[in-house]
Amino acid sequence: MTSAPAVPYPDPEHVRADVAVVGAGVVGLATAWEVRRRGRSVAVVDPEPGSGASRAAAGMLAPVSEVQYQQEPLYPLMTDSAAAYPAFVAALEEAADGSVGYRTTETLVCGVDAADRQALADLRELQRRHGMAVEPLTLRAARALEPALSPRLSAVHRIPDDHQVDPRRLVAALLAALVAPELPETCREGGPDGGPARLVHDRAVGLRSSADGAVTGVHLAGGGMVSAAETVLAPGTGLAGLEGLPGSWRPPLRPVHGDILRTRVPGGAPALLERTVRGLVHGVPVYLVPRADGTVVIGATSREDDLEGTSAGGVFRLLRDAQALVPGVADLELVEAMARARPGTPDDIPYLGRVRGPAGAPVPGLVVSTGYFRHGVLLTPLAARLAARLVLGGAVPDDDAGHLARTDPHRFDRPAGAPPEDPDPAAAGPRHPNRSTR
Repeated sequence: MTSAPAVPYPDPEHVRADVAVVGAGVVGLATAWEVRRRGRSVAVVDPEPGSGASRAAAGMLAPVSEVQYQQEPLYPLMTDSAAAYPAFVAALEEAADGSVGYRTTETLVCGVDAADRQALADLRELQRRHGMAVEPLTLRAARALEPALSPRLSAVHRIPDDHQVDPRRLVAALLAALVAPELPETCREGGPDGGPARLVHDRAVGLRSSADGAVTGVHLAGGGMVSAAETVLAPGTGLAGLEGLPGSWRPPLRPVHGDILRTRVPGGAPALLERTVRGLVHGVPVYLVPRADGTVVIGATSREDDLEGTSAGGVFRLLRDAQALVPGVADLELVEAMARARPGTPDDIPYLGRVRGPAGAPVPGLVVSTGYFRHGVLLTPLAARLAARLVLGGAVPDDDAGHLARTDPHRFDRPAGAPPEDPDPAAAGPRHPNRSTR
């Protein structure tokens, strides 16, 4: 797989492209990739591509086991994006000439005590009402599939449609595809190649605007600028820090920190697991994601505190709870512990759509795509497709129009004239029975 350049674009003073994408997490990079495939030139602005939440992600593609109560509008986004993954991966791997670690191995969801068993049974009813496949297994049958499971589990459910991808390899492939000199014809969307992307290793600090209010690109921290007919804002939690956003528009967005561990099977030892194992341990979720190279990703806490780095208590609880599901975790080598902040919205549904000005009309040249919280990797193909449709214009199919209605970035806007003391919806974000707030 070709490596992306590790240096700024040679002329950082003024870069020009059809589309500027601010933020080089997995969603921003995939959006740029879709734009290039559709024949437009693109510049990606980020000082350290792939170093944010995408680097810490486990890569579970789990439209079934990630279902939460009171989040029905999110379900179609998850299932549609999961269905798009095989074609998305096939085109990307061809362009990048390398694997993204996409595996269609199933997921086992486990409970430790009686309360966990009941919680999983209740959740299964919700999943079944929405047409999702969840199969209860006996413990004997589950341990025949995965002998490393604890013999003390109270329940195991098999979810055949929840798969995985390696986010770090996915980011590397996106970067390689973006800077490739030419895309294979089979990777293009029925037209010319937009050409290699410009990777601008700098931080966007504000929007550029024309006299008529259209957004024409971004200003950079280093003093340069990027000019573009369309700008996609995908900066994660950094959205509020951008200058020049229309009016007083600041959609509620909160950083949700997550601790995650990477472990490795000792040299010469057999793989610990073949399938992803998720579970509740006395009501608290934990997961183990085995990679083909023998590593196992363990995560992830969700905490809304001021601790930027890895939480010692979080690491302890992850290892303790992972061992409750798979005792052999104690024999793994701990190779990495890290934490990243994921951007969360009040309803955990992302902000994706045209940004509107104070008068309610769309601001020409401006699209936002952020707030993906736990679902950034899962929603990547869908998010990239929707954003590309918006910036390229033309008719939007009914299904995608429905998705964009759900992700309206102005759904929490205060009514005109609302007093400033109105409660901030971000402070009262939903709390669901199966969400960890560690």
